[in-house]
Amino acid sequence: MERVQKEKSILGQFENLSHRLVLMLVFPIIISLVLMLIYAAKYHSAILRMETIANLKTVVSEQIPESAWNIVSGRETFAESRIYPQIHEVDATIELISERTGQENRLSLIVAGRTMQTLENYVDQIRDNLAARVPVVENEAVLGEVRGVASLVDSMLNDYIAQEITSTAQMSVSLLWVIILTAVAEVLILAAALWYRRRSMKITAAAVRQPIERLEQVAAVLAEGTLDARLPDTDVTELRNLTMQVNTMADQLEAMMDKSVQDARKLRKAELRTLQAQINPHFLYNTLDAIVWKAEAGEMKEVIQLTSSLSDFFRISLSSGADWIPISQEKKHIEGYLKIQQTRYRDIMRYEIDIPDAMGEYYILKLLLQPLVENALYHGIKIKRGGGTILVSGRMEDGQLRFLVKDTGSGMTAEQLRDLNERMKKGQPAVSESGGGFGLVNVNMRIRLYYNQPEGLQIRSGPEGTEVSFTVPCRTREEIFEDESVFG
Repeated sequence: MERVQKEKSILGQFENLSHRLVLMLVFPIIISLVLMLIYAAKYHSAILRMETIANLKTVVSEQIPESAWNIVSGRETFAESRIYPQIHEVDATIELISERTGQENRLSLIVAGRTMQTLENYVDQIRDNLAARVPVVENEAVLGEVRGVASLVDSMLNDYIAQEITSTAQMSVSLLWVIILTAVAEVLILAAALWYRRRSMKITAAAVRQPIERLEQVAAVLAEGTLDARLPDTDVTELRNLTMQVNTMADQLEAMMDKSVQDARKLRKAELRTLQAQINPHFLYNTLDAIVWKAEAGEMKEVIQLTSSLSDFFRISLSSGADWIPISQEKKHIEGYLKIQQTRYRDIMRYEIDIPDAMGEYYILKLLLQPLVENALYHGIKIKRGGGTILVSGRMEDGQLRFLVKDTGSGMTAEQLRDLNERMKKGQPAVSESGGGFGLVNVNMRIRLYYNQPEGLQIRSGPEGTEVSFTVPCRTREEIFEDESVFG
């Protein structure tokens, strides 16, 4: 099952990155703030408890003993002194603070609360003594006990405050460590966030840069004329439409260029067919004159041979309009041509055709060899004192057909050879000015056009003669292009 590629939005990636960075930085800050708030609340609660207990100390150590003295000395009654509300207020406060205190510091308050009960009992005894009108001396003795118990409660409250101070100090140290650890964690998290941001930016930049670089590369390749270049699908949302549009543009350009090339090829082929049809009338006139001369001389055998050769020559030249013919037909075509020409140039021209019969079943673009032979005759053998030999050979090499037309004529100068190569390089079809058919330039152009290959003819020339060769793919009847007619 094909895996669906996950899309990547540039904006989305930056948003995700910013969200992750915010979480990385804010989350520990929130935790540290919560911890500090918790410790601050505990610290504040401890301060309030100690403040409340400190206020009780005044009531226990001063107000209650003073109220008891005023009662014993007769300055105040129990109702006026409010000693019992003071004792009950201290008991209630101690109980409340005890509930809010941790287990480790609660014992002093519990003992202080029980001791306050003893203090209340002594106050009850003073009340009972006053009601029984006992001597003042006995109440003074009980008053001393009240003062002693109050001092004991005050001492217990001091112990509690000391314990709370110790706990608060420990809490302060813990808070300090929390702040230090939080600061260290923030520094580490900040470093990690910066590293993560740098890494994510590199990944995001690479994810964006690579498609853009591919866009630049493909655009450059398309600008150079290589229209088969295409962009692969991208998972970057913002670049997908641009990628599709570039590929669509390339498809359209390639289709237009293919059509233009096909149109140009058809036009070139039409031009070459027109040139191909322009057979040198002088060759026909001279051949017919030779036939007449032979007939008048009574050389009927040579008349028949010339007429047969001329018939073969024109039949194969026309080929019922076909562009491709078997090599055996092309061989027969140049044999007919050379036989006709040998009638005129018997004293100066010799020829040899070395094309194995095994190559005869393969197909070749027609009229490739005859113009080369014609060029060898008119521009090599004919203008050399004493004439020379024309050799036409063909070989099969690694699935390729290689043909060579060699003459021992006068050859070309370096300047002439350079000029000819320049004409062939430009690829402009042109009829030879010296009557050499449609010439080497046109043959070179036909090979390159019909076989779709960069090179056509290879020419070597010097004082000892000229060699013209070419190599084309080996093709059977079935391998010929579908839009080409085949002469059988």
